[in-house]
Amino acid sequence: MEILMILTVGVLVTVATYMILTKSLLRVILGVVLLSHGAHLLFLTMANLKQGSPPLLGEEASSYADPLPQALILTAIVIGFGITAFMLVLAYRTYKAHGTDNFDELRGTEDE
Repeated sequence: MEILMILTVGVLVTVATYMILTKSLLRVILGVVLLSHGAHLLFLTMANLKQGSPPLLGEEASSYADPLPQALILTAIVIGFGITAFMLVLAYRTYKAHGTDNFDELRGTEDE
């Protein structure tokens, strides 16, 4: 199971890197989102995929699932959602102000 997760992380990071290196502002934002999801999946995989009882339901279980990685990832997802919303608003304002989302056209000329 871990091999499949690591391959999925590799695909997510590869696609995210490709999208971050493009010239479109929207693709860069989507690349950042994919990269953060790849990091979340990698962190969850590296925390060992344990099977066991939920951590706080009783003392009868012999093994418990570790709640710390899930709590950290949930916090990171919420923060990532806020940052993504902020980046989308900035991209929208940039598009409205300049009429394009291409980085080459946003860069301007040397005499400006």
